[in-house]
Amino acid sequence: MKYIIRFRKRGVICYTSHLDIMKVFKRAFKRAGISLKHSEGFNPHPKMGFAQPLSLGYEALEEYIEFETAENFPVPDDIEEGILRPLQDIMPEGLELTGICEAPWLKKTLAAETVMAEYRVEIPADTSGINAEELGEAYMAQGEIITLKKQKKKPEPVPVDIRPKIQSLRAQSAEGGIILRMRLDQGSQSNLSPELVITTFLEFSGIGTDRSEIDVTREKIGFTRDIDKYFQY
Repeated sequence: MKYIIRFRKRGVICYTSHLDIMKVFKRAFKRAGISLKHSEGFNPHPKMGFAQPLSLGYEALEEYIEFETAENFPVPDDIEEGILRPLQDIMPEGLELTGICEAPWLKKTLAAETVMAEYRVEIPADTSGINAEELGEAYMAQGEIITLKKQKKKPEPVPVDIRPKIQSLRAQSAEGGIILRMRLDQGSQSNLSPELVITTFLEFSGIGTDRSEIDVTREKIGFTRDIDKYFQY
């Protein structure tokens, strides 16, 4: 059976890489006695994967991991008792499992169904004399937002227009700085790194905050369908 777990990633564990988080889940499944289905071939690997990789240093409120087990837990109580609780008991601090569902309806991967993600960006800054809302509107009013982006098979970054991939962006004043809330294209068809938006926004606004002082949280991942309706926990 195929299942999806929804989880949060907060605190110091946000500095654990995507690949290492994958290892955490693999070891957790093994320690919890949950047998995963494996691929065939000379190098079999567990059938599991994340909806969208999360950049190092980002916190997340709503992440998803899909996996297939070698046995079924079809009854809701069995899913919770047989998978969710045993895993949560051995998860490191900062990884909180918030839901689980069966996913026989998932014919592709979650990564293939990902279309967008929403982010909250906290920028410490002196906002005296700055109207954050107007600044955000002016940034989005640009016909083009050109920045340099690294591309495969090209030694040097090339200029690209990221404006079409920013679905929405709002800026608001907050104590000690500015908060950006943005919805960006994410997924295999169209994908935009929040880092490019942060860089171009700082350049546009003239705010000199160092990137190391900025906190980023991915609050939501959007798919081609509403998958939250399948979760019972």
